Amino acid sequence: MIDCLEKVPVKIFDNPGEGSYYVAQIIAEAIKTREAEGKKCVIGLATGSSPKTLYTELVKLHRSAGLSFKNVVTFNLDQYYPMEKDALQSYHYFMRKNLFEQTDIDPSNYHLPDGLVPKEKVKAHCLEYEQKIEAAGGLDIQILGVGINGHIGFNEPGSGIYTKTRLITLDNSTRLANSYEFGNMSEVPRLAITMGVSTILKARKIILMAWGENKAPVIQKAVELTDTEDIPASLLQNHDDCTFVLDKAAASELTRFKRPWLTGECTWTPSIVRQAVINMALKLGKPILSLTNNDYNDNGLSDLLAEKGDAYEINLQVFYWLRDTITGWPGGKPTPQTNNALAKPAAFPKKVVLFSPHPDDDIISMGGTFMRLHDQGHEVHVAYQTSGNIAVTDEFVTRFIDFAVGFERMFDIDETKSKKILEDAVLFLQNKKKTEKDTGAIRAIKGLIRRCEAKATCKYVGLTNEQIHFMNLPFYETGTIEKKPMGEADVQLTISLLNRIQPHQIYCAGDFADPHGTHKICFDVVMEALKRLKAERSAVKVAEDHWIDHCCLWLYKGAWQEWDITDIEIAVPLSPDQVVKKRNGIFIHQSQKDSVPFQGSDSREFWQRAEERNAHTAMLYARLGLTQYAAMEAFVQWRF
Repeated sequence: MIDCLEKVPVKIFDNPGEGSYYVAQIIAEAIKTREAEGKKCVIGLATGSSPKTLYTELVKLHRSAGLSFKNVVTFNLDQYYPMEKDALQSYHYFMRKNLFEQTDIDPSNYHLPDGLVPKEKVKAHCLEYEQKIEAAGGLDIQILGVGINGHIGFNEPGSGIYTKTRLITLDNSTRLANSYEFGNMSEVPRLAITMGVSTILKARKIILMAWGENKAPVIQKAVELTDTEDIPASLLQNHDDCTFVLDKAAASELTRFKRPWLTGECTWTPSIVRQAVINMALKLGKPILSLTNNDYNDNGLSDLLAEKGDAYEINLQVFYWLRDTITGWPGGKPTPQTNNALAKPAAFPKKVVLFSPHPDDDIISMGGTFMRLHDQGHEVHVAYQTSGNIAVTDEFVTRFIDFAVGFERMFDIDETKSKKILEDAVLFLQNKKKTEKDTGAIRAIKGLIRRCEAKATCKYVGLTNEQIHFMNLPFYETGTIEKKPMGEADVQLTISLLNRIQPHQIYCAGDFADPHGTHKICFDVVMEALKRLKAERSAVKVAEDHWIDHCCLWLYKGAWQEWDITDIEIAVPLSPDQVVKKRNGIFIHQSQKDSVPFQGSDSREFWQRAEERNAHTAMLYARLGLTQYAAMEAFVQWRF
């Protein structure tokens, strides 16, 4: 029996926190072992989103368990070039903020490439960096993340196994993926200094960490395919002590999860049967009802035939399941004669809360369903969880700086002070440095811009002021891309809103590929609020019905990714006219139009992403033998 097709040891955890705790324990043990030997522990460190939770765990160990970093020497993988040490995007700044300044490490013991070394001295600087690593005794542990194109450090595709520390030109996909740190693509440096693959492979132990669905495709290639310079992370297959530490989302494309029937014995649950049949039909370009016994046998599904019988009977089961996911009544019909999962509970009309992490996720990701719920008579509330102010460009503020509507109300001041705020804002933007955070007034102006756009969108759909809620969750308000963790105030604001509305349906963003993590934190806040409400309900043990007993939670995607068709539980079709109406709703968000700040690895505008993803979902349904619609918005239920 084959357990998996993986060529590198893989550890999989439920979430990044658990994976980071596991890695932190390994590092702590290495530090203690070296200390007992009277030696320094030499660790290679990474930056980016993946190791952030690791550094949080190490700081916890330092503060609560007394883990000392006095005998630790660190070498960071890379640094943008050119880059000032104190710039907000500098890896010097990142490391000081997230680890060094929160532990007792000796500042003389941590090392990073110099992003300001003169270009004619870069080669000498890189050679000196290699020599410092060797002089320290070599790396005991090297921590890595991985880019969506497979880069480790900044070793882009094409980097050879013998490369050493050097200046490298960043791949366009890397610059695009990292643009969320800078505001726009043009500000991302084109060069970086990075340890080479050879330097990395000399470490005695290597741990690569990856979190989230957007890393899943490259993880599968790096772990299961033949090692190649086209995917630098795959070169880690040549190391004797390398482990990939993943969360479930990052591991989701591995064969043991994606196609478990190819790895040996398989338990044919309904979901795996659907997954196997749908993927086979799409691969062969056949409608589901046209698949034959030969198709099953030729595509590794003979065991499924042997267990379930004739192909046509299996085809019918999968086809009917897929057909029944389609509904034009996302809140259910006035009469209860429906099997639509979205219609439950049977109440009509329903109270609906649509949580939108940013002020435009509602219309981007489920605009058609949003409008249909309202048009069909349900009481729809939209809760904008964050101000979204960081995604408004300075240029956009400058264009509209002379608008004064809402200023007196916002600041509770007279016209003279309002004028002074405007003048100060203009002066600040004229002299703003790249490393400088916005002032509170500038953030308020940007937040007001996005609030007005969101409110206009709701009015466009038909909502009243009482149905529009601006939560301004505190975790978001840092003035930087880096957000605070979920806090008690965030949860209490959410509990209060839910208790006030008492919804039958809740919709939340489920696309956690959002590069700055706002979607995931917003989801965690809602989940914690629901968890506490459930616990409170259980503790009371009152016989009468409570709204949370019947409330359903549905997840949408669209801004950053879309659901796999095998996961979709409800698909709401859109007509061509509804697609245009949704597009016009997205266009109301003019501050996000034409140039998308913090767009991540997708260069398209959000309206383009949404339309193309919705059209693609509809096309997949048609290819599988269902009715061809112009577009479809998809949902998955979260059973909390």
